[in-house]
Amino acid sequence: MQANKQFGVLSDRFGRVARDLRVSLTDRCNLRCEYCMPAEGLEWLPTEHTLSDEEILRLIRIGIEMLGIEQVRFTGGEPLLRRSLEQIVSQTKAMTTHLGKSPQISITSNGLGLDKRAEALAEAGVSRANISLDSLNRQRYATIARRDRLADALRGIEAADAAGMSPIKINAVAMKGINEEDIVDLLAYCLGHGYHLRFIEHMPLGPAHSWKRDQLLTQADILERLATKFELSPSAKPRGSAPAELWNVAASSNHPAGDVGVIASVTNPFCDDCDRTRLTSDGQIRTCLFATEEADLRTPLRSGASDEELATIWMGATAEKLAGHGMGRPDFQPPERTMSRIGG
Repeated sequence: MQANKQFGVLSDRFGRVARDLRVSLTDRCNLRCEYCMPAEGLEWLPTEHTLSDEEILRLIRIGIEMLGIEQVRFTGGEPLLRRSLEQIVSQTKAMTTHLGKSPQISITSNGLGLDKRAEALAEAGVSRANISLDSLNRQRYATIARRDRLADALRGIEAADAAGMSPIKINAVAMKGINEEDIVDLLAYCLGHGYHLRFIEHMPLGPAHSWKRDQLLTQADILERLATKFELSPSAKPRGSAPAELWNVAASSNHPAGDVGVIASVTNPFCDDCDRTRLTSDGQIRTCLFATEEADLRTPLRSGASDEELATIWMGATAEKLAGHGMGRPDFQPPERTMSRIGG
């Protein structure tokens, strides 16, 4: 493959360059996780507000072939609810980055139904999968997800592994008083299967007024609990722009060696090295998970804007990206969109 001649680059005032594109394919989900949406669910976006396959692929192509994007992660809601996911993946895989290579493609999923599609998705071009798993206890899983679907999630994880999606990363939102006692079991399970576990501090991206900082299970809390059963040491592996800080887990008679990460967006944010840009299912560019402003690409796209005009809007939005999410400031305001409407 030959490298593309870029139109520009997605850079901001602080020297960060976005190379990782998160594409939300739908705001719909088949779970109702309490940290993500209210128990009654949300009013889904009308179909006419959601980007078509052709519109999504055009914007992805602009990102990859004109603006230097190297990695694409498909998210939701739940991306498996997009029936055309395999087709979108295969057409994205056929694009060429400025490095002269195909983009790296991954998905973030709750795993439900992945057992039926993992092989096809891998063949289409998905090489890595991040799968949510907040508990191995059926009752607690059902309480958190408000659906009794633990067995389905585990089948999806196993299928992704069998299909060669590597590494399998397991995402677990750690919540005080809810799934604290699952922390040790989750790591033991992942070490035993060769999966990479990433605990996530509970972030203010769910229903209004559902998040309280004084109830946060912090990175320090998580590590303290893990240290009761595992021998941990800081990883020497360069973190780069990865959101998770890693620790090595020494082998024992009960488990093999491995690693564990914590995404401490609240207590130890990684904003200085962020390389992400986000496209929502309704065609808005978000430069930060916690952004309160968005740049509209859907309206100009549907009004006949050229690729160069759309790229310029995207670049302009990125240039105005803030230094950080400001979660530690007294005046911090969470975004109006919940996680399911932003995309992971």
